[in-house]
Amino acid sequence: MSYPADPSHPAEPSYPADRYHGDTGEVSATFRPVAAPAEITYNSGGQCHYLATTASTGGEFGLYRWDFSARQGGPDTHFHKAISESFFILHGTVKLFDGEKWIDARQGDFLYVPAGGLHAFKNESGQQASMLLLFAPGAPREGYFEGLLEGIADDQRAEFMLKHDTYWV
Repeated sequence: MSYPADPSHPAEPSYPADRYHGDTGEVSATFRPVAAPAEITYNSGGQCHYLATTASTGGEFGLYRWDFSARQGGPDTHFHKAISESFFILHGTVKLFDGEKWIDARQGDFLYVPAGGLHAFKNESGQQASMLLLFAPGAPREGYFEGLLEGIADDQRAEFMLKHDTYWV
């Protein structure tokens, strides 16, 4: 990553402006146990867990656990204009497309896709797999995930995708 610099005094990344202005801290953490049920279960058996939503993080980020069933696919190549997306593989093998090539990503592998970056993912392993999806800044992806579950009429598909910052190639 590069940062703008004054040739006589190189710039250094800095922390953002304070958002908490108290002096003692506060009790404000949220906890979600691993046994909490998924918010969405798709017909394929795959599940989506809402770990941290735009609403719960004040728009900072959204974090979701995506559990693939053994037979589940994934979205085709697309990009987002307003959000970045990051993938961290928890277990199994997930095919990740980085805009140039497909990668067999395994436990511990990570892919960051900035806004505008082409990407896709799918499970073709025939085995269950799980990954974390991080969107930053936060965006109301729950509406997108739920819309996919409910189904989108062909005549509403384009509008739905634009509303949810999803551009297919």
